[in-house]
Amino acid sequence: MITPMNAPDPRLIVMRHGETEWSKSGQHTGYSDIPLTDVGEAQAKAAGPELATLELRNPLVLSSPRQRAIRTAELAGLSIERTWDDLVEWDYGEYEGLTTPQIREVVPDWTVWTHPCPGGETAAQVQARADTVLAEVMPQLADRDVILFGHGHFSRVLIARWIGLTAVDGVRFGMAAAAYSILSFERGVHQVVAHSVCAWQS
Repeated sequence: MITPMNAPDPRLIVMRHGETEWSKSGQHTGYSDIPLTDVGEAQAKAAGPELATLELRNPLVLSSPRQRAIRTAELAGLSIERTWDDLVEWDYGEYEGLTTPQIREVVPDWTVWTHPCPGGETAAQVQARADTVLAEVMPQLADRDVILFGHGHFSRVLIARWIGLTAVDGVRFGMAAAAYSILSFERGVHQVVAHSVCAWQS
C-alpha cells in the first residue's frame, strides 16, 4: 500500500449508518436491507453539520448499496458517487437476524470475531475485502478526501487494517450508530486521528 507522502492531510473517513430496528435490538444485520428508524434518520441529519466542520476536500463519497448506508449519506447532505458491493457488512450467514445471546444458546461464548458464521464470511475473507477497499481508495487520497458510508463490523475491520492490525482486532474499536472515524497519516505512518465521532445527542 503506497502512502501519499506529499499530500496535504489526506483523510479517509469511515462512517457507520444510523440506527435501524435491528441495530437497536442487537440483531446481526448483514445482507438484510433494513431501513433507518426515525431516530436513525435524525442521527444522519445531525451528522451533516458535524461533517461540514471537516471542510472536506473535493470528497469522493462511496457507499454500501444497502439502503441504511445510502440514506445516511443522503440525509447527511452528501452526494454518493458510487455504491460499492465491497462496502457491505460482514455476511453472518445462518446467524443473520439473530442476536449474540440467541447464538450463544447453541454456541457458548460465540462472537463474530472469534467464531465462524456458518454459511457466511470468515474473518479472513472480511479482512481480504477490507484490504481491497483500502488499496482502491489509497490513490484517491493524493488530491481529495474519501468518505465511506457503511456498517459497524466492517467499518471496524477497515480501521484495524488501516493501522496494520488483523480483522479480529476490530473488536477493539467500538463504532456508534451514525458515527465516523478519521484515518490519516503522521509522517507517512497510518494513524487514527479521530474515532467514533457522533453528533447525535439522545
